[in-house]
Amino acid sequence: MGSNGQVKHVKVLVLGSGPAGLSAALYAARAELAPVVLTGMQLGGQAALTYTIENYPGFPEGVGGAQLGELFQKQAEHFGATVEYDTASAVDLSQRPFKVTTDSGEYEADSLIISTGADPNKLKVPGEQELTGRGVSYCATCDGWFFKDKKVVIVGGGDSALEEGLFITRYASSVTIIHRREELRASPLLQKRAMEHPKVNFIWNTVVTEVVGTDKLEALKLKNVKTGEVSNFETDGLFIFIGHTPNTQMFQGQLEMSDLGYIVVNDKMETSVEGVYAAGEAADPHFRQVITSAGMGAAAAIQATHFLEAVTA
Repeated sequence: MGSNGQVKHVKVLVLGSGPAGLSAALYAARAELAPVVLTGMQLGGQAALTYTIENYPGFPEGVGGAQLGELFQKQAEHFGATVEYDTASAVDLSQRPFKVTTDSGEYEADSLIISTGADPNKLKVPGEQELTGRGVSYCATCDGWFFKDKKVVIVGGGDSALEEGLFITRYASSVTIIHRREELRASPLLQKRAMEHPKVNFIWNTVVTEVVGTDKLEALKLKNVKTGEVSNFETDGLFIFIGHTPNTQMFQGQLEMSDLGYIVVNDKMETSVEGVYAAGEAADPHFRQVITSAGMGAAAAIQATHFLEAVTA
């Protein structure tokens, strides 16, 4: 924003700086559209919070999550993208150019790429935040390997809890699934596989009330919701899978969304408003990987490029 508070006009505005947003910025920059990226709250998105990413192609030894985000950013900037440490607070998609209000001013954008991501739902109990990355995780495919021959607890009862729990059995010595009810929401096939797996145990009708540890996770305080009985459970790892919430609240009523709040896109990343695209976890409840988000971002920028060419032709 200029110091005189004028509205900045851009051809492509990208909301969010995770793999989807920075890949979109790279492609838009190479098309000489001078995209502007608003970083949002977390530079590099959720991926930047992952200690080591081992499943992104091109890094056989793995790469730090924050480091990969930095590399994405440098590459986008190298081709002419601008990354602003700013967060969108409101949007008006009723007419073009689209209006975006941020913490520091206003933008007008000829096209908009929404890559605001999603946040894993938290237990919101003492110790959880402090020990995140020190035994507490929200992604088994990211962090499972660090729990070789260790005891792990999974909280949740849906498909992702069981899928991730079964995935971790290839590393952990034991996987205990703690669920607040006495039956699971997960599909029958996954339930059958989990129940039959020699490493998997279940604790029913139970919630975690506290995550205990000084510099790393040591134990969980548990409470049986039926009997009220309180117990201590020693563990090396806690994986929390109680769903994700996409960061899409400000598009409510302006874009078509699923019941869970994910932005609906077609196979070209187009939303229900022409010239507005969505990529990454704001529009993806299924895969949630760095590589799929990056691919969606690239696709969104390619479509935005075609759209702008058609509009100005």
